[in-house]
Amino acid sequence: MPSTDYQGSSAPLSNLGRSFLPLRRDQVHSMGSPIGGSPSNEAELESFQRQVADRFHDLASVPSDELLSLPWVRKLLDVFLSCQEEFRVILINNKAQVKNPPMDRLIADFNERTVKALDVCNAIRDGIEQIRQWQKLIEIVLCALGGDSNSYQRSLGEGQFRRARKALIDLAIAMLDEKDSGQTVAHRNRSFGRNNNSSSHSKDHHHRSLGHFRSLSWSVSRSWSAARQLQAIGNNLAVPRGSEVLATNGLAMPVYTMGSVLLFVMWALVAAIPCQDRGLQVHFNVPRQFPWAAPILSLHEKILEESKKRDRKNACGLLREIYQMENCTRLLGVLADSVQFPLSEEKEKEVKQRVNELKQVSDAMKEDLEPLEKQVREVFHRIVRSRTEGLDSL
Repeated sequence: MPSTDYQGSSAPLSNLGRSFLPLRRDQVHSMGSPIGGSPSNEAELESFQRQVADRFHDLASVPSDELLSLPWVRKLLDVFLSCQEEFRVILINNKAQVKNPPMDRLIADFNERTVKALDVCNAIRDGIEQIRQWQKLIEIVLCALGGDSNSYQRSLGEGQFRRARKALIDLAIAMLDEKDSGQTVAHRNRSFGRNNNSSSHSKDHHHRSLGHFRSLSWSVSRSWSAARQLQAIGNNLAVPRGSEVLATNGLAMPVYTMGSVLLFVMWALVAAIPCQDRGLQVHFNVPRQFPWAAPILSLHEKILEESKKRDRKNACGLLREIYQMENCTRLLGVLADSVQFPLSEEKEKEVKQRVNELKQVSDAMKEDLEPLEKQVREVFHRIVRSRTEGLDSL
């Protein structure tokens, strides 16, 4: 799907002094439910709010060393898909109301946000593919230094270390290029293009040698920005006014809830996975009266704190496994540069320990990357299907 490039800044949400759900219930009952409200419908809407809250409480309660890990990101997408499915059922059960103003406008606004989220999904899939290319370089290191499962026990020599060093240097440059992409998107893409005349600089040379690792067909345009797209998704995402809640028989509330969930999930994906022009400057000023507000705001704060740590500030992605991979390859690179031959038994033991640590990280990525990519694809297709259903019903 072609990219949608939007600019703007997300508007902060106004603080509220009370919850709209009690407001809606009290006002509708006092007015004799002139818009046809029913206890079952009210229970369905309140159940949706509670279930969203419960799911995000589970996400927020994980230990700090599990936050932003591949299993956690997969759980985040499971939460989104579950919330989205329940939201879809609510709309199906209230088809007649969805067609009436102001509900038709609220749904149209939500659909616009989901269209922008499709580009984020495409960019995240590009990022997953980039991690796979890094893994190929890690496999070279493991194979050279005896860390792959098929290698036999042998004494490590200069040839193996030369091969491992080259792969480690290529990996470091490839990851550095991703880190630089936040400030120099255009340069980053040009450096991997077919035509690059700057042959004098060693980094450009490495870029060209690594060019085959990078797809020349991007899912998003080269001027596309994840930061701007997130801001566009959050633009004018405001808590429904009391009149809108009443006029929609409460249906405006799950629309706002799902819009907030969509924004947070896309923001968390951009925070975790390498993608073009990453940026986390999105505000989540959700009124705390919502049962799901506390866990989402807590997660937002924790992820921002992680991004501000000294060794994470310029990371190409906050994914825990990327951080572990960087640490392992850096330590192994320092060790590889310091060895002398013939290799002492103690030094060889230290090398193999570092190789085993790197292998554990690589194995963890292998286990979760493919399922994660399938989930991102499912999120994309589910959004498309729900949007199509909504347009058909209208």
